[in-house]
Amino acid sequence: MRTTILVVLLALVAVAYAEEEKYTDRFDDINVDEIIANRRMLVPYIKCTLDKGRCTAEGKEIKIHIKDAMQTACKKCTDKQKEAARKVVKHIKDNEKEYWEQLRSKYDPKDEFKDIYEPFLEGKDAQD
Repeated sequence: MRTTILVVLLALVAVAYAEEEKYTDRFDDINVDEIIANRRMLVPYIKCTLDKGRCTAEGKEIKIHIKDAMQTACKKCTDKQKEAARKVVKHIKDNEKEYWEQLRSKYDPKDEFKDIYEPFLEGKDAQD
């Protein structure tokens, strides 16, 4: 009986953990407004994600998760990450069109995920 209870409890913990899996929130307090307001700060992050420049710790973290975030409408993002992603990508799309095309081409070359990430970027989460 104890074994059964233990197995059930472990299964519940595993399910809860899987549902709560999020990207690290270690960099959630980065001031994205400051970065997008200063092109000299923004471009190195973009170049990092394009494999065309050095990466900071924050840049490496973004680069690791960018494709998954595009494919899942940022499902594993914290609320702060969702807000920041929308703000930064909107800025890049509006002000750095060439870089946006390079990013889109690198991470979604066949436009397979556009129907997933475009609604997200417009403010619609998957559960909406």
